Amino acid sequence: MKEVDVEMSQFTELTTYLGYAILILVGHFRDICAHIFGKSRWSSLIKKKDKTRGIRAAPLFKSWENFYARRLYFRIGDVFNRPISSNPGARIKIIPRELDKETQTFYALKKEEEKECINLGSYNYLGFADNWLETCGDQVLSALKKWPIANGSSRAELGTTVEHTLLEKAIAKFIGKEDCIIFNMGYGTNATTIPALVGKNDLILSDALNHASIIAGCRASGAYVRSFKHNDALALEKALKEAIALGMPRTRRPWNKILVMIEGIYSMEGEICDLKNIAAITKKYKAYLYLDEAHSIGALGPTGRGVCEYANVSPNDVTILMGTFTKSFGGMGGYVAADKSIIQYLRSTCPGFLYHDAMSPLMCSQIFNATNVITNTSFGLDKIQALRTNSNFFRSELIKLGLHVYGNYDSPVIPVLLYNPTKIAAFSRECLKRGLAVVVVGFPATSLVKSRARFCISAAHSKQDLISALETIKEVANLIKIRYAVSPFG
Repeated sequence: MKEVDVEMSQFTELTTYLGYAILILVGHFRDICAHIFGKSRWSSLIKKKDKTRGIRAAPLFKSWENFYARRLYFRIGDVFNRPISSNPGARIKIIPRELDKETQTFYALKKEEEKECINLGSYNYLGFADNWLETCGDQVLSALKKWPIANGSSRAELGTTVEHTLLEKAIAKFIGKEDCIIFNMGYGTNATTIPALVGKNDLILSDALNHASIIAGCRASGAYVRSFKHNDALALEKALKEAIALGMPRTRRPWNKILVMIEGIYSMEGEICDLKNIAAITKKYKAYLYLDEAHSIGALGPTGRGVCEYANVSPNDVTILMGTFTKSFGGMGGYVAADKSIIQYLRSTCPGFLYHDAMSPLMCSQIFNATNVITNTSFGLDKIQALRTNSNFFRSELIKLGLHVYGNYDSPVIPVLLYNPTKIAAFSRECLKRGLAVVVVGFPATSLVKSRARFCISAAHSKQDLISALETIKEVANLIKIRYAVSPFG
């Protein structure tokens, strides 16, 4: 299906910047009043000077971070970190909270006041959060009788069990790589693997919109890092040509190695990477390719094998395939799959393997059996097809409503642009009132003027769930004026 181009009007851009300007001016005015009169609910965070000893304590935040948190984020803090009292399935139970104005702390109300909502906020692509007991429960409960909940040790010491090795073999076979290594945290997989792979005199070419975990790993590696235009194969080729022709700064010696880093589905954009062209370019220039499939493994391809299967690219054309178990497998943690020599090297050098706690054997059992359901049952294939059908239906209906929708068809991540910072809270609160749980995102997770709601679709959603959600979204969109494809005024 043809994608729809989204372009912000000048009026929307102007009013969005104006909204931020007003919030910043009001925030600074209130800080000035706090300095003059010495009274503020944020007294402990506003920098004060002692006439005899200078600043009393080292600041915990940079001045802008401090100001942004106090005067912008906390104004809408109620729409984030909402507590739930159920599994994160197609429907979810949310516990309402009240704000204590003195302590600026949210307190959960009584469980009897919880609200059941259609859940469009959780990563539950294949619906294992809804029916894990039926699909994987017997095996996980059996593992509970055999293994402890936690091993209390790293993988390199006493933390490796037969459950870990079985899962690593299953994932390597599922993906089409020689070997695999698993970690107990998805973020930590990138953050600790990248510094083990590259270092001084190496170059990383990173997509401009890569995830924070990739950015953290790149910074920790000590390698040179350059970004290229988001999902643009031609921009990558130009960057590779320059890197090979010019070499390292000052010395002009060749780079030891060049590592290209991309994602399968970009989690804030809902966009599928142009793997076919990017893989061909990295192969042409003999660069290494690192593909983060956190959101694409299990969700893309006829059998859920990710963006390689979806784009008809051999896994052998991608040096390193990384992914997580939180989105499609009803688990936690992450993996790296590659040639046996690379995985053996990571087992002896990667801090995430050497020092972090090992994944729970029970979690290994859950993921192993979820993989088995996906691979060896018609029920698993039905889940993959249901996810694709639901995602495309929901995306097409949002576009028909006149909303600005990011991303590609077949992606289960569907962002809708809100733009104005005040509409972040308004959209979330009004949806919750009507029994719809959504995730809203703003700066710094997005650019300043591209605040958005991000819907995550599940195979467990029924057609009626999605229709009800669309009716709510239409009502709220009319209320807060976000139908930007219909009118520049929303």
